[in-house]
Amino acid sequence: MVEAFAAEATARGLPTSELTARPWSGRARYPTGVTGWYLRNDRSLGVGVDGVYYVLTVPPRRLGRWRGVRLEPSPPPLQVGEGARDSESVALETLLAIRLERADDGP
Repeated sequence: MVEAFAAEATARGLPTSELTARPWSGRARYPTGVTGWYLRNDRSLGVGVDGVYYVLTVPPRRLGRWRGVRLEPSPPPLQVGEGARDSESVALETLLAIRLERADDGP
């Protein structure tokens, strides 16, 4: 499903950007070197152009803003946000479809 999203986003010319990660605490953003698309407005989830799913929350890193961080791919859940305190749970398939629909609206 995630690989199909990446292929469709590329075919539609959906603009990409370097994904940034944020630490568990604080407001910093760390460069990752991964190019792709954000799936949520809060930029907590992303998909690389290679069709890999990433959770963009990482442990705090000293000098992370300047040195960046290395992301590890995450297995995509079928239900994103399940069990979260804010109860904003959505099916991955729906989240990917919404992101493709927003293609004309920007990131």
